[in-house]
Amino acid sequence: MNNHRATHRPSHHRRDFFADTGRGLAGIALASLLQNDRLLHAAAPLRPQIDPAHPYAARPPHVPAKAKNVIVIFCSGACSQLDTFDYKPELIRRHGQPMPGAGDLVTFQGAQGNLTRSPWEFKPRGECGKMVSDLVPNLGELADDMCFVHSLTGKTNTHGPGENFMSTGYTLDGFPSMGAWVTWALGSENQELPAYVAIPDPRGTPQSSVNNWGSGFLPAAYQGTDFNATNPLRNLELPSGVKRSTDVATRRFLQQLNARHLERYPGDTELAARMSSYALAARMQLSVPEVTDLSSEPDHILSLYGANDRENTLKASFARNCILARRLVEKGVRFVQLFNGAYQTGGEGVSNWDGHKQLHAQYSKHGPVLDQPAAGLLKDLKQRGLLKETLVVWCTEFGRMPTFQKGASGRDHNPAGFTAWLAGGGVKAPFTYGATDEFGYQAVENVATVYDFHATILRLLGLDHERLTYYHNGFERRLTDVHGHVIDELMS
Repeated sequence: MNNHRATHRPSHHRRDFFADTGRGLAGIALASLLQNDRLLHAAAPLRPQIDPAHPYAARPPHVPAKAKNVIVIFCSGACSQLDTFDYKPELIRRHGQPMPGAGDLVTFQGAQGNLTRSPWEFKPRGECGKMVSDLVPNLGELADDMCFVHSLTGKTNTHGPGENFMSTGYTLDGFPSMGAWVTWALGSENQELPAYVAIPDPRGTPQSSVNNWGSGFLPAAYQGTDFNATNPLRNLELPSGVKRSTDVATRRFLQQLNARHLERYPGDTELAARMSSYALAARMQLSVPEVTDLSSEPDHILSLYGANDRENTLKASFARNCILARRLVEKGVRFVQLFNGAYQTGGEGVSNWDGHKQLHAQYSKHGPVLDQPAAGLLKDLKQRGLLKETLVVWCTEFGRMPTFQKGASGRDHNPAGFTAWLAGGGVKAPFTYGATDEFGYQAVENVATVYDFHATILRLLGLDHERLTYYHNGFERRLTDVHGHVIDELMS
């Protein structure tokens, strides 16, 4: 009997109860913190259902979308926020003085000199009075239509990885571009043209070249198709000696053979995809020359963009690219990536915004090339009623320093705080989000990452950035990696 009494114990002592309770509360708190930081678990993926025979067919978004199409204006070379859209009165007042706390600061190319105000005056623009530089006065006039993000931060101060990061969400090569993710998820409303078009600058491609519009590990069908108004899509013309009637008859015969094969092997998705690709290529023989032929544009539209500027032929060429971008979204193309600036043709900063040594001389050439054509694009979209459903994004790979480099007359790289803006497509306007410090050196208010920027763009298109994933090499990959929050304040 005594043995029984000795071995019997209550299931819990009071001290055990309180210890277990404390651990339980700690677990609840930890779970809450992990959930808030998006680290607890990922929701089930939302992968598009794609018919291999119709890979570009329009697909519904995850939630109601505010925008249907996207035009990204990408200024290659890292356009300076301090000489365009980020007004800093203290930088003007402290011009020529050392930046406090930065006496031994060394950035990408070396030591820094003193604080240097912009060579261009800032003035209030639009009814909202937004301060915008005289370098881009035409864009400044449209400040009432713009949603500015002044607190973007990046992960690198090197151009190639910086372009990769802004275009793909990763600094390394081999990841799908933003446009590839969007067209994989949503397809396109036009089956005669590519769902995703990249328009290189008249001077050439950006430093990371096709990485900016590549499909990475997504199916190759969602890579951007690159052409511009100066260099239309290649290899669309029939070979010499082949008649149109012969070409049509050959394609019809091939379609019959392919259809017969599919009847015997209905699950052959690779053949269905290849048939779709060739069929699109055939349709593009007619549709691409039509959309790139700007001869039907009236004189007042050419003048609006600056496409008939005979003194600045580079500006006129970029203006024609901007008109092409409008024509593409007008036809239902889902995603257009429009580049302003090319990789180092002619030397550092000559063909893009990389103003290390002679910022004033170089930006005085780059500003007019960008300003009127990009402003004309916004105005034209608005007057046609297209801006309501088209999200226009202006961005660059990172920003520039508020100091000039020691011994030079230009600004070094700076990913610690830079500017982007959006217009149309469901964003608030006029609106300003976030801020850099008093000199424009680093983001200090509502600090935003490129991941947040991407998450917000996807959300405006009705896509959940956390659930739009693709299984690759053992990982559920997404545009925003494991990061990013939608910036709800930007949405109307």
